[in-house]
Amino acid sequence: MRAFFYSVAVLIYKEALMIFKDKRGRLILVMPVLIQTLLFGYVATFELNRVDYAVLDEDRSQASRDLIREFDGSPIFHRVVNLNNADEIAPTLDRRQALLVLHVGASFEHTLNVGRAAPVQILVDGRNSNVAGIAAGYGQEMIARFNQKRLKERLNIYPPVTITSRAWFNPNLETRWNILSGLLAVLSVLQVMILAGQSVAREKETGTFDQLLVTPLTTKAMMLGKAIPPVLVGVMQSSLVLFVAVHWFLVPFSGSFLLLLAGLLVFNSAIVGIGLCISVLTTTMQQALLYTFSLLMPMILLSGFISPVSSMPEVFQWATLINPVRYGVNLTQRIYLEGAGFADVWRNFAALFLIAAVTWSATSLLFRTKMGGGFGKK
Repeated sequence: MRAFFYSVAVLIYKEALMIFKDKRGRLILVMPVLIQTLLFGYVATFELNRVDYAVLDEDRSQASRDLIREFDGSPIFHRVVNLNNADEIAPTLDRRQALLVLHVGASFEHTLNVGRAAPVQILVDGRNSNVAGIAAGYGQEMIARFNQKRLKERLNIYPPVTITSRAWFNPNLETRWNILSGLLAVLSVLQVMILAGQSVAREKETGTFDQLLVTPLTTKAMMLGKAIPPVLVGVMQSSLVLFVAVHWFLVPFSGSFLLLLAGLLVFNSAIVGIGLCISVLTTTMQQALLYTFSLLMPMILLSGFISPVSSMPEVFQWATLINPVRYGVNLTQRIYLEGAGFADVWRNFAALFLIAAVTWSATSLLFRTKMGGGFGKK
């Protein structure tokens, strides 16, 4: 047993030298993660903080001015142009001069005064459906505020039902919170899979693999020696994302650091298992890199990080069940934002353990079969 752990430690030391000996290689392990965390934190957001809009007011009454004042008083809406007729609407949207056009009809105030509903048209540039939907929702909110004020001022009628909403786990509904907590799992996937995927392929390509075959290393020792350094690199990168999220973007951490660390270790172990399978199946580093990138995008798209799993077609929802990134993202987000305990996330742990067990077992089998018994010692 002592000899086993000694051989594993020696192989870990060798792999660590391969990863960290190059100064540029050390920078690649840190700088991309730091830069991507900052970019995602500042740039990748589903919030809409500015809506440039145009106004076509054909009524030019006090009521229409009151409605437009609701839009002008909002910190989100910025009026960029006043239109003179309906023919100017299409060119304004086509040239992206405005994202939204507010069209008030000629009899707006008269219709309101006689007690009928006065239609108001909101035209939105729909080339980006997500942004268009958010902008239209903001516009409807402004119109709802106008209606409430008019009922109160003119008829002294208050809305029979008022809504007081509160968002749990993210009080201000900042998408940055959701994105950064998910990045703890997502950002480490790429380099962990590359490191694990190239570990054996590099040995084959450089010709040093034959030297390992004649050593007394067993299959288990070989796998552990190849797997532990990428796992530690993944945990280190996730810790860097966590530090930036908490101390730079001030996203409060609600859970247990020890539970999060345990989750990251299990998650990275599952990812390394996939990488080692790729490494054994390929013969060159270029092939390993190609297979890694071929798997990476589907794994991230099916993780729930970009869009909820429940919104995907049913066949793809079933496909996510074998995707470790799905469980990693859910695990980190729940621990980070909800303060979830082990009883709340044990299913994620179980799924990751199962994926790691399957991939590591497959790697062990491939080691022994593809190398013609060179790793016959168990």
